[in-house]
Amino acid sequence: MDESAPQKGTVTQRAIERIKAMIGEGRLEPGQRLPTERDLAVQLGISRSSMREAIRALTVLGVLEARHGSGIYVTQLDAGDLLETFGVVADLSRGPQLVELLEVRRILESTATALAAARITPDQLAEVEKHLAAMNATDDPEEILAHDLAFHREIAAAAGNDTMAAILEGLSSRTFRARVWRGYQEEGAFARTRREHTAIHRALVAHDPEAARAAAAAHVGEVEEWLRTQIGP
Repeated sequence: MDESAPQKGTVTQRAIERIKAMIGEGRLEPGQRLPTERDLAVQLGISRSSMREAIRALTVLGVLEARHGSGIYVTQLDAGDLLETFGVVADLSRGPQLVELLEVRRILESTATALAAARITPDQLAEVEKHLAAMNATDDPEEILAHDLAFHREIAAAAGNDTMAAILEGLSSRTFRARVWRGYQEEGAFARTRREHTAIHRALVAHDPEAARAAAAAHVGEVEEWLRTQIGP
């Protein structure tokens, strides 16, 4: 790296980028212990205080972890850990931003469901069916919500893309769904929701990716359109 080249951002931000580059280039591997704070600061040519802030920020992001009495390590860099912030965004969003999140979820959910239709195993399909049956067997909103989450989580897992599943998990956090469900259920939407879940299940059983994509898009799209009417222009 050309140290004489102009660099943007604070010293701490540059330190964060340098550590991320070391991981991305394979000089630091998942599970590997970082050099000491002092040695790393010398190696990167920055102060120990800036290095300490960079390490703290990357720890919050799930890139690094502090092990008491042992040092700082690169995490396993699992998608679920690195993408936890999606859940925070979903939980705190309001108004038009909620609609934007549902737009993103509609795109990803339909893609994941299409992939699942092509890849789902009999055991995974049995899990999806279990949660569908449980949803159909109760009128308790909390139970429906729990099985709705599990239904979609199983489908995302069956898609075989851990990164996509992690993003969907964040976009579909329980807090976020509960906020939408509270209003949605007041309009007698449970029957329609059950039909939509049944259509998704039918496409999975048929191993029909395009039917699965359409059913999932329609399902999330219904909630998205309902939310638009609540927010207004």
